[in-house]
Amino acid sequence: MIISHKYKFIFIKTVKTAGTSIEVFLSQCCGDSDVLTPITPHVDPHKARNFEGFGNHMPAHQVKELVPAAVWDNYYKFCVERNPWEKTISQYCMLNHRAGGKLPVSEFMAGPALPVNYPRYMDRSCTKVIVDRVLKYENLMEELDETFRMLGVPFEGSLNVNAKSEYRTDRRPYQEVFDEATAGYIAKVFAKEIALHGYRFKENP
Repeated sequence: MIISHKYKFIFIKTVKTAGTSIEVFLSQCCGDSDVLTPITPHVDPHKARNFEGFGNHMPAHQVKELVPAAVWDNYYKFCVERNPWEKTISQYCMLNHRAGGKLPVSEFMAGPALPVNYPRYMDRSCTKVIVDRVLKYENLMEELDETFRMLGVPFEGSLNVNAKSEYRTDRRPYQEVFDEATAGYIAKVFAKEIALHGYRFKENP
């Protein structure tokens, strides 16, 4: 999570949406007084600072409660969202790697680690999106370019970092990975995000 007083934005970090790569990139141009929460495990050259009271994946509604109203009302707030079937694969691959390749798919699918993001960018009751823009991971560089140009953040079309991308070795399309039952289960779990952003199993929006 980043609060940049230099560029007047708040970046809300969601799960499995290139959030770490974005943080690493932005940390290099943010000001000394900006808030940058730690990354675990650490990724160079990111430098956390001024983060007391703030957390890495802190929901937007909690950030709103902690910052002055003038900051929340006047800073541009954004995050990134991703196709739920794609980010489910990505999350499993990362956690399975950390578990030494011994995480059963059934255990992962039944557990609390599915990468549901909408509570991070909606109000406390999850009835209203409270960030100014939810960028699409599928068009990330184009939408980051638009956002950074508006904010005045220097950007040349690439983050030049691809953090946490080494875990997935099976690069098949997600439609070939999930059977009908599992795909349907994911659709139910991520129903809110699918309704908000128009994701479909057969094709990206």
